[in-house]
Amino acid sequence: MSTVIENRQARHLYFVEDTLEAGLVLEGWEVKAILGGRANFNGGGAFIRFIDGEAFIDAMTITPLLEHHQGLLASRQPNRLRKLLLTKAELAKLGRKVAERGYTVVPLAVVRRRQLKLVIGLARGKKQHDKRETIKQRDQARAHARGEY
Repeated sequence: MSTVIENRQARHLYFVEDTLEAGLVLEGWEVKAILGGRANFNGGGAFIRFIDGEAFIDAMTITPLLEHHQGLLASRQPNRLRKLLLTKAELAKLGRKVAERGYTVVPLAVVRRRQLKLVIGLARGKKQHDKRETIKQRDQARAHARGEY
């Protein structure tokens, strides 16, 4: 498993309580662009949307690779909704949790196995004091690793 792109902002903004791997419905040019490093989660702004019992990733930008056929670039949509492939049980579980107050589903990373998979997390939002505490703990761990006490 290798991480192709990572949503580093998600761990800063949310407490991730559970993770799942979901398949992505992509076009061929999107796979090439992701493997070429041309995709991003828009600074942590990407999110998972539930429509009619199906899950979609929204606000994930995949920029097309430059090609010789510029006419093809006009038909490609970098910000379109992309369907996630999850089982009915996973969709039901996520749907129940999102219906509860304070829970959301966020994309965490795109990983490469045999296919590209999207790692999603069931998360709760952090308050400002929680973010400060996380930063404090991270700084203490760095100081301890360097031998500073």
